[in-house]
Amino acid sequence: MTLDSLLAIVNYKLLETQNRPLNDTETLILRGIWQSQTYGQMAQAGGYSPGYLTNVVAPGLCQKLSLIIGRRVTKKNCRALLEFYATAQAFPTIATPPRQFPTHFSINKQKSPRFPSGSVPLDSLYYIQNTAIQEQAFAEISKPGALIRLKAPREMGKTSLLLRILEYAKNHNYQTVSLNLEEHLEGEILTDLNRFLRWLCANISVQLGLEPKLDDCWDWDLGSKVSCSLFLRNQVLARIDSPIVLALDDVDRLIEHPQVAKEFFPLLRSWYEEAKRQPVWQKLRLIVVHSTEVYVPLQLHQSPFNVGLPFQLRNFNLAQVQQLSQKYGIDWADENEVKFLTDMVGGHPALVHLALYHLSGGEITLTQLLKDAPTPVGIYYHHLHRHWAALQAQPELASALTGVMHTTNPVLLEPVLAYKLSSMGLIKLESDRAIPSCELYRQYFQLMTLKKLV
Repeated sequence: MTLDSLLAIVNYKLLETQNRPLNDTETLILRGIWQSQTYGQMAQAGGYSPGYLTNVVAPGLCQKLSLIIGRRVTKKNCRALLEFYATAQAFPTIATPPRQFPTHFSINKQKSPRFPSGSVPLDSLYYIQNTAIQEQAFAEISKPGALIRLKAPREMGKTSLLLRILEYAKNHNYQTVSLNLEEHLEGEILTDLNRFLRWLCANISVQLGLEPKLDDCWDWDLGSKVSCSLFLRNQVLARIDSPIVLALDDVDRLIEHPQVAKEFFPLLRSWYEEAKRQPVWQKLRLIVVHSTEVYVPLQLHQSPFNVGLPFQLRNFNLAQVQQLSQKYGIDWADENEVKFLTDMVGGHPALVHLALYHLSGGEITLTQLLKDAPTPVGIYYHHLHRHWAALQAQPELASALTGVMHTTNPVLLEPVLAYKLSSMGLIKLESDRAIPSCELYRQYFQLMTLKKLV
């Protein structure tokens, strides 16, 4: 499908939802994304400043596209998601065996939730708090030289928890710096360690209101890692009296560039270790957020992933789904109804939110939602297709998952494959055996396997 065709679909959908179509600047950015351009190249072509496109136009465009597609759109995934979305508009319904579910729930129409996409805002009614984890995280970030690691598959609530830790820190007069490596970092920066570390120092300075005088302290003879550490110690930590929380979200992005990752991750570990020796480093509190297992080869004493306090976020249990249902204004008449939904998606937070959003609007019944769930016309199409596309690039991983999805017995997998599939959220491990993490994935991957065979 051509870009012009996709633009026509997007503009039609915007008008259909009573929004204005894309303006010339937004169209310029989309065309630039299609041509794999940087924001700097787009700005030069359109006569804009790079900062205006990066910080003003692009975030608004991504938010607008996210609301249409139903998935968080970033510069990196924009093209793929739009193509998937356009394909879904014409994809025929796949017949599945009919199964009736109770639909005797009432809806409080006074509720008006926003479409669930990305992190849950701080003031949102729809955040389900894990009090134990949150209080433990708050206590840890208060400790000198703390390191917190948040790990879970995508869309499990890591960034939502991160927002609340940062808010706690701000309320206690800490300075905070938050960098999302998926959204804020252009790909070419990751090809060179020196450029990446200078980008990191510049962003830390800007967010703290400091002038990033990198050239005054960057010593090319000492090297970029030493220069980065000296800058952070002398130009940041020594100049600010309060603790500083540095949060790095989506560090999985670095794993795609092992030459940078194998140098940067030990640097993070060194800052953590310095806090044990030098009081100035105790002001630095680190939060590292990632989705997958980190398979960059590191010495144990160099890795930041075996120190600090780890948090492994879990799926919602039945009581939490019931609690969230009430927040969406849904009163289940039969407790089996909420169980059917929970079992289908395994309590996956984002998938539960999405289902309750559609049910609360009265646009679909529970029976229809569950029937369509594993098909291209269901509300989970983009989530499922993202996993499918990722697996097609890793045939060994796809083959292992197929074996799990097509049997009722737990399957013994090679350890690395098991950990990777578990990190993606597609399987659960019972001791050393794998089972599907939910019924939705089992049905979807069985359908896709049959489709390939036809």
